[in-house]
Amino acid sequence: MEVISLQSGSTGNCIFVRSGGTRLLFDAGISGRKAETRLADCGYDIRDCDAIILSHEHSDHISGLGAFHRKYGLPIYASMRTWNAARAKPSTGPIVCANHFVVGDAFQIGSLRIETIRTPHDAVEGACFVIEDCRNGQRFGLLTDLGHVFAELLDLMRGLDAVLLESNYDEHMLRRGPYPERLKQRIAGRRGHISNEDAAELLTLCTEGQLQWACLGHLSAENNAPEVALATHRRRNADRFPLFCAERDGVLRLPVIESPKLVLRA
Repeated sequence: MEVISLQSGSTGNCIFVRSGGTRLLFDAGISGRKAETRLADCGYDIRDCDAIILSHEHSDHISGLGAFHRKYGLPIYASMRTWNAARAKPSTGPIVCANHFVVGDAFQIGSLRIETIRTPHDAVEGACFVIEDCRNGQRFGLLTDLGHVFAELLDLMRGLDAVLLESNYDEHMLRRGPYPERLKQRIAGRRGHISNEDAAELLTLCTEGQLQWACLGHLSAENNAPEVALATHRRRNADRFPLFCAERDGVLRLPVIESPKLVLRA
């Protein structure tokens, strides 16, 4: 399984996942032209993607949705509530139909099974995802816009071979930063985002040798920095697994996920 972060951060999110002949895009928070160019630079044609799967309706996840659908003919998958909220935004433009999933259920596209997990983020019906290759059992977690560390995450982390995990803000930078107090409370609240410390604590739950890599994603431009996030995670998890940080305005091509190692999963 291959994962490419085309962009991850508060200004736009779009993640490409491929396994065998199945190619999926998760979220459409960048322009169609940018997605097309960045995928082409990695050797892929955006028109060959099988679907766009939406996590929620915030603009940094759907701003390019109309172009992805109309220009490139990509089918859309979203929960009904997310779909209704997304198509109500003027920027989305006309879209005839979408495929709907129920958050909490799983569905399959090609060889990939997509598990959907409800998040307490402040969207109408936010979801994060575990993508499993039905042919070999490889499991990749795409876990962003989480709200807070909720109980189901604890079990999820122990069953992944690789993860792109939200590490949105540094607590010290947020407290001393320029945001108004109400916005600071929203970010750090139970329906906002998780911090570097929260994310690092989640990663400590993973069995030694289980994760082939972890990638930090959805970093705030104002309240975090890659070097700050990486330092926090390395302090908590040392060299237990390779650690990467997704670009806020660029591509990160992650190592190919190999067949799962023979480890005991709780």
